Amino acid sequence: MTALIPDPDDPTVVSAFDELPLWSAPFGLRLLETVVLAPGMTVLDVGFGTGFPMLELARRLGPSARVYGVDPWAAAGARTGAKALAYGLRNVLPLRAVAEQLPLAAASVDLVVSNNGLNNVRDVSMALAECRRVCKPGAQLVLTQNLPETMRAFYEVYESVLRECRLDSALPALRRHIRAKRRTLEEVRALVAGAGFDTTRISEGSFSLRFLDGTALLSHFFVRIGFLEAWRSVPRPRDVDRVFELLERRLNESARRRGELRLDVPFACLDCRARA
Repeated sequence: MTALIPDPDDPTVVSAFDELPLWSAPFGLRLLETVVLAPGMTVLDVGFGTGFPMLELARRLGPSARVYGVDPWAAAGARTGAKALAYGLRNVLPLRAVAEQLPLAAASVDLVVSNNGLNNVRDVSMALAECRRVCKPGAQLVLTQNLPETMRAFYEVYESVLRECRLDSALPALRRHIRAKRRTLEEVRALVAGAGFDTTRISEGSFSLRFLDGTALLSHFFVRIGFLEAWRSVPRPRDVDRVFELLERRLNESARRRGELRLDVPFACLDCRARA
């Protein structure tokens, strides 16, 4: 059957059209290269956000697949549903749920993906155990995650600013934040193995986020919605404003010396199989 060409003047189509998310696309492209495609698959995307890569997987697998997604973010789920409707996808089911309590039957899923989503769950071990519960024996699990050196240039400046402000007591909180969001590969492999998966392959990559300066970084919409609250929680509330005023100045100085503010993001993609 020939698909209808979307009307670019249709408000529903326009509201659902956007560029791939700047942060998630590099991880997701590696994920899409890694998944094994087959007819009639049942797929689960853990932490689907506003629909990437869940909707892209549904389109690539076609109507024989059934693609579920879980995410507790209600507004994002509504947007994903609107996108699916505009795209004509009837095989997509976004569900409001947490990874630690998946609303799917045991041994019902052929493929589980999570595009940097496990960085944001409360209990990674429980979430992976739930993924194993819903997987059929031999099912594929594909995870992407950024690695501990992510945005190292930013965190080095942040650490030096805390020292300059005589707030060395806040340094452990900064290091906890980094570790909580960027586990080592060894730690993730151990968690995956403990949940009942064997890691068959790990591929690594890197991309860079480039900004004119610190002002551009700290005012960027995605940085404000995805990072800024956690960054501002590191010092005591009474110190936040002066720390961030100085942090912006120091980032701007660094950018002037180097010609730009460049933040490297190393990442890994784990290709795993559920043990029988």
